[in-house]
Amino acid sequence: MPRTIDESFLSLPLRPLADAALARARALGADHADFRLERVRSASRVLRDARPSGAEDTTVTGYAVRVVHGGSWGFAAGVDMTMDGAARVAAQAVAMARLSAKIIAAAGSGERVELAPEPAYGEQTWISSYEINPFDVPDADKTALLTEWSERLLAARGVSHVDARLWAVQENKFYADTAGTVTTQQRVRVQPELTATAVDSGSGRFDSLRTLAPPAGRGWEYLTGTGWDWDAELAGMPELLAAKMAAPSVEAGRYDLVVDPSNLFLTIHESIGHATELDRALGYEAAFAGTSFATFDRLGTLRYGSPIMNVTGDRTVEHGLATIGWDDEGVRTQSWDLVRDGVLVGYQTDRRTARLSGFERSNGCAFADSPAHVPLQRMANVSLRPAPGGPDTEELIAGVDRGIYVVGHGSWSIDMQRHNFQFTGQRFFRIEKGRLAGQLRDVAYQATTTDFWGSMEAVGGPQTYVLGGSFMCGKAQPGQIAAVSHGCPSALFRGVTILNTTRESGR
Repeated sequence: MPRTIDESFLSLPLRPLADAALARARALGADHADFRLERVRSASRVLRDARPSGAEDTTVTGYAVRVVHGGSWGFAAGVDMTMDGAARVAAQAVAMARLSAKIIAAAGSGERVELAPEPAYGEQTWISSYEINPFDVPDADKTALLTEWSERLLAARGVSHVDARLWAVQENKFYADTAGTVTTQQRVRVQPELTATAVDSGSGRFDSLRTLAPPAGRGWEYLTGTGWDWDAELAGMPELLAAKMAAPSVEAGRYDLVVDPSNLFLTIHESIGHATELDRALGYEAAFAGTSFATFDRLGTLRYGSPIMNVTGDRTVEHGLATIGWDDEGVRTQSWDLVRDGVLVGYQTDRRTARLSGFERSNGCAFADSPAHVPLQRMANVSLRPAPGGPDTEELIAGVDRGIYVVGHGSWSIDMQRHNFQFTGQRFFRIEKGRLAGQLRDVAYQATTTDFWGSMEAVGGPQTYVLGGSFMCGKAQPGQIAAVSHGCPSALFRGVTILNTTRESGR
């Protein structure tokens, strides 16, 4: 069945509201105006030991008008779905811009908001790549599948508890601007997750193991066979959990690491994804875990990592969580290089930061997480490229005499400049003379961003590549949340500092 835009969204007075708002903004002298009407539906289901323990289904609908007037931004949002209401919101946005201009002038700043040029695209429609909209699936079917998965794990020896969760989002956006771009878009994403916990009744010690399946820009089919082998993952979890419970604690020191995509995606997110957001590099985003060591003056010269390091920003990859047709400034999305042969060569931009820095155009990274929020420069799908014809994970492991194979993401810590970091994981396997030799516990790897990526000696081939990601990337004040994917192969790093988390914490 072909995918179509939700009829209930299309039944809203999209174009009339936009026309009223944009006409009012023009009449009040706005140099640029854009209108964005959104409906975001989010649902979650939670089971504890195969019994329902929580459910939520919320929908947020509203619209926003953003203007550039007199060299300043203005923004306002509303929910009154009438032409008069939309015109009033546009007038409020212009009033905000006028007030901002006065404040800026009083502060002695001559900076004016200017936007990088972007062609007008006329009327366009885009729908993300999925087969079955999860919101078309009865809640009873969702609960039944999560229950069946939970019961499988609970039936296994050594599994004491199981938590099962499913998140689903359908995001609809209508956008129109004074240049003539009009877009109607729909994207769907899901995140299934199960966590099995073992408890030693004698000692009281416990540990857990989480599924590795990443969130994805897919539909219900992701849970029923397309894109992930759930049967294989669930079947292997009890034995892996038992081995984790029995594993010895790691000895701190320096080790070679083979890092699985299920862990490496998060390191990419924190140390590359955020660090190459241009607003951070320019100092405009500094309040909430802001700024970056990869400052703009280092573009083209910063040795980010080893010569085999190639990283792209991409808002077009199929099933990516940050994939969209046009961003929230009417920019057609694209793919571009961030790091090439280990050197910083690009940033993620919106139209303002692109113009400030002399780029010809934005690469489509403006996004707002709700109709009440102003678009920010947000992260694309930032991915480490595999090596064509490169090794598989077993070959990477075979090249290590003494090391650790890291699987699954855990906790993390990184400074505001995205330079000094520490990451844990879900599963750690000792490598001895090129072979896996049982699990370890209490492992964290620590480095600076450039030292870590500089120690990367080999990347796996396309057969090791996995598109991981997160539903919950936070940025800005007031805070906004965005979903983003990060693809990567397995990779080999030499001589990385390993900490014992239990001993480091003094426990």
